[in-house]
Amino acid sequence: MPEHVSVYQLLGMTLLVLVTLAWTGGLVLMLRRSRFEAVAWRAAARSLPALPHQRQDGPHLESVELTPAERDAFAGLVRRLVSGR
Repeated sequence: MPEHVSVYQLLGMTLLVLVTLAWTGGLVLMLRRSRFEAVAWRAAARSLPALPHQRQDGPHLESVELTPAERDAFAGLVRRLVSGR
């Protein structure tokens, strides 16, 4: 033991080294666990059985044939909207 270093300084340095090692170990453990959880989360996100699969195409288009009276009424409505009232 060096003569110019007190017992308290040696104990403080030892405690500091031990705390640093414990912190580093905890950090490594936490990062490994989060990496495993991220991989598991990505795998679960790819196939969620509770949610239905989304369709790649849109809904089918629907159309209705208008009668001549309905066509005239629609044309009148469009003229009204275009003219500002």
